[in-house]
Amino acid sequence: MNVLINKSNGVGVMASSICLVHCMATPFLFFAQACSASCCNTAPLWWQIVDYVFLVVSFFAVYHSSKTTSNTIIATCLWISWVGMFFVILNERIQLFYQSEYSLYIPALCLIILHLINRRYCHCDKDKCCANKV
Repeated sequence: MNVLINKSNGVGVMASSICLVHCMATPFLFFAQACSASCCNTAPLWWQIVDYVFLVVSFFAVYHSSKTTSNTIIATCLWISWVGMFFVILNERIQLFYQSEYSLYIPALCLIILHLINRRYCHCDKDKCCANKV
């Protein structure tokens, strides 16, 4: 957990990147599996759980990055992107409305880019903190 607190932007980039690869690989894995229509209507449970693991890891990365950054705009955009990713994944499960299979790429890419940009801004250290946040 200490690594997540101290390196939240790196963890966020890594989690969002792996999430993006996971989302891109899903159609190819099911196509390659080539099973009958009766056995593969949905993704296996373990594959669906991976989505939630990424959500939890990225939540903590966004939380710690937004808490320690000096740029409030980046912090706000990180949260907007995470909420967007949350709602896309939630909608995939409960299917409130139709969405493209590629709609998850936008918030995932935004999180990657925002975490990379956020690395430039001043962060809290053990001794002093340039971000005026509690």
